[in-house]
Amino acid sequence: MGAGNRIAPPQLTQYDQWGRRVDLLETSEGWRDLKAVSQREGIPGIFYERTYGEHSRSYGFAKMILMVGDSHEVFCPLSMTDGTARVIELLGSDEMKKEILPRLISRDPTFAFTSGQWMTERPGGSDVSQTETIATPTGTNHAFGPTYNLDGFKWFSSATDSHVSVALARTGPLSAGSRSLSLFLVPLRLPLLHAPNAPLPSATSNNIFTHRLKQKIGTHALPTAELSLQGTEAYLIGTLNSGVRNIAPVLNITRLWSAVTSVGGLRKCLAIATAYARVRAIHSGGHGTRLLADVPLHVARLAQVQVLYRALVHLTFGAIRLLGRVECGVVTDDEAMRLRVLTPVAKAFAAEKAVGGMEEAMTALGGAGYMEENGFGRAIRDSLVEKIWEGTTTVLALDLARATRDPATLNSFISWVNSILSTVPSDLWSLLKSPLTILTSALTELAGALAAPIGPLVARPAIILVGFVASSTYLLEHAVWAHNTSEKTREMDIEVVQRWILEGGMVSAIEDVRYARGDANVRATKDMSLVFGVDVRGKL
Repeated sequence: MGAGNRIAPPQLTQYDQWGRRVDLLETSEGWRDLKAVSQREGIPGIFYERTYGEHSRSYGFAKMILMVGDSHEVFCPLSMTDGTARVIELLGSDEMKKEILPRLISRDPTFAFTSGQWMTERPGGSDVSQTETIATPTGTNHAFGPTYNLDGFKWFSSATDSHVSVALARTGPLSAGSRSLSLFLVPLRLPLLHAPNAPLPSATSNNIFTHRLKQKIGTHALPTAELSLQGTEAYLIGTLNSGVRNIAPVLNITRLWSAVTSVGGLRKCLAIATAYARVRAIHSGGHGTRLLADVPLHVARLAQVQVLYRALVHLTFGAIRLLGRVECGVVTDDEAMRLRVLTPVAKAFAAEKAVGGMEEAMTALGGAGYMEENGFGRAIRDSLVEKIWEGTTTVLALDLARATRDPATLNSFISWVNSILSTVPSDLWSLLKSPLTILTSALTELAGALAAPIGPLVARPAIILVGFVASSTYLLEHAVWAHNTSEKTREMDIEVVQRWILEGGMVSAIEDVRYARGDANVRATKDMSLVFGVDVRGKL
């Protein structure tokens, strides 16, 4: 694409030469071009044009995965733009749908808006119940809806160069926690809709002040900042004190974008390692000179990464397909419940597993893999954020636990796995007897582990095991199809199922869940001793 060579970190100028507060944020030409090319390619527009019906999500994310490896996390603001578009489509006022929604989904970069999402604050991080930002009604109505003034501090706001943001703010007492939060649309500059040839309004025109840009381990091109809101104009979205529920589409959508980003980063690193193996010649003892591609021990490691990649692709796009069905109104109740399970699982599992595969691909180049020029370093640094943004694995595990409090939700997932198992022909079952026995055992373990009440240490190992079970089931579904239709790839598709279940880590994941279901109190006491130097009697 070329933009990668013109990427640079953003720069913030808070005061001009006369001492006036200006908060001028400047991003690089390459960063702006990456956003523009994405918008022209229909990301996120494809999802709302719905030209391909329920498959529009799959098609759009397939385009994204081709670009993500060198996207410098430009899909962070575009993911939040997508989420904001969905919220407005579902809950926005008529004027928001008329004026804002078309810009969020536009393919014209000169017309299009991008959106941020402001939730994280200093007291609570991912725990929005401790949100301190206060929303005060002005008593007036804008064309977009009831107008409020926001006062607070948003500690981690990505996409600071966007046109609008959605934000949570408190419209009730702090003692009510997350039940007194409401959702707002916040213009970053006022007026938001100005004439095309008019000067750009000041960066502080809506009383949003940039405290500082974040110095992050990775995602260096992405402007992430600490923002102070001081009487900032905002417009209510949806009903009062329903902010957490109303912002849920943003979280669910961005979590799947995150999963695709993890998978796309892995694909890039695997492609580099595979290409390198085809051209790197080595001396191999009495065999003379050989390519790495001809060394079985080297290829075996790449094969492991390839199996991981396939598992993550099937899991992620399985969830994406369900999202597409939801948005087109053709989803069944069971599918909707399964998506509720798979959304946190796909995000957490892809984030946990992809970076390890990327590191393996890096080492396949030896010392050359450790050089910045080849892109491994940036890819790994950028992908590490996926373990944190939109919920850490522990936060997502607790979300999964909440989802499965309803027995119907867990049963829908278990029933789906069993339905795929029931389609395996007898000859294929005989061939896959050992891995399918493990898969069945994992499903039984999950049914017990996620049944109420869930043990205090179970949620995190459980979400990993659900990831293994779901990805294995999608791979199995594909292998059954390939077997029944005599596809040319059927032998490899079956081999991937076998290797993933037997060698990918599912057996260890089952043991982790079993261990976590043991005496949690004893283990918690020992954990305290290990971490804080406290003996088993609670003394230092």
